[in-house]
Amino acid sequence: MYSGPIIDPHHHLWDLSMGKHPWLLPTDPSLQAVAGLSEIATDYLVDDYVRDSRGHNIVATVHIEALWAGDPVGETRWLETLDKSKGVASRYVGGASLGKPEAADAIARQAAFDRVTGIRGILSWHPDPKKCFVTDPELGRNPQWRRDIARLQEHGLNLELMMYPYQAGVVREIAEALPGLQIIINHCGSPIDRDPEGMQRWRDGLKHISACSNIAIKISNPGAYDRNWTLESVRDVAMHCIDCFGTERSMFGTDYPVSKIQMSFDQIYDTFKQIAAVLSPQEQSQLFHDNAKRFYRL
Repeated sequence: MYSGPIIDPHHHLWDLSMGKHPWLLPTDPSLQAVAGLSEIATDYLVDDYVRDSRGHNIVATVHIEALWAGDPVGETRWLETLDKSKGVASRYVGGASLGKPEAADAIARQAAFDRVTGIRGILSWHPDPKKCFVTDPELGRNPQWRRDIARLQEHGLNLELMMYPYQAGVVREIAEALPGLQIIINHCGSPIDRDPEGMQRWRDGLKHISACSNIAIKISNPGAYDRNWTLESVRDVAMHCIDCFGTERSMFGTDYPVSKIQMSFDQIYDTFKQIAAVLSPQEQSQLFHDNAKRFYRL
């Protein structure tokens, strides 16, 4: 199994004493789509990540914005103060209120940081309101939202994107309209509906968007929508991602500590290593390290 260097392209850090992550508090019902938040409602900092990842050869990581309340550039300024000696949070995907008047300024200020390589957008709408991350099913076609993601391309930033299969059509529209914009899909494209119809919708959606060469995918938090996960169930999802995007546009990542609700750090990477063992050494290196190094300019 793979034993080379690993770049984790998706994780979060937070200090709850700063009061910037109300979504982690039981009094905030804004994020019903993620169950079990009480299990991760504690500080999670560089030393915590180093402790959890010690069984794996993690050489660098990418910090993904964690719904920082207020000015999202404040999260980036905070990340700049953290210890980089162990490679944790070597690069950042920042936040910006895409589609809102303040987004243009936030994007420009985020782009001024050398470690910021992208901005995250969330389109994850579901017919079941309890599974929604956004309230507007047509957010991806909103002219103001589209204007702001075009600004990412102008600043040389990636669009990091959370989506459900229901958004496959609009995601392909975006990729075709902005061919110079690198889009990186989070969490396997979120196979949230586990019944046969839902899984087929997810498979078809990934195939549809993978036709665009400027879209890549992160095989991350594999237990998020698979509470009774097994090696085989994760393998089916991971290999479909790889079949669609190839090893050149796929990356393994953790989403720690959010993924801790279903899987330990060791379980995530041990599972990935078992799944990838059938691939060539070069392909494994792409999935665990090389692609993240390229996409996040490490």
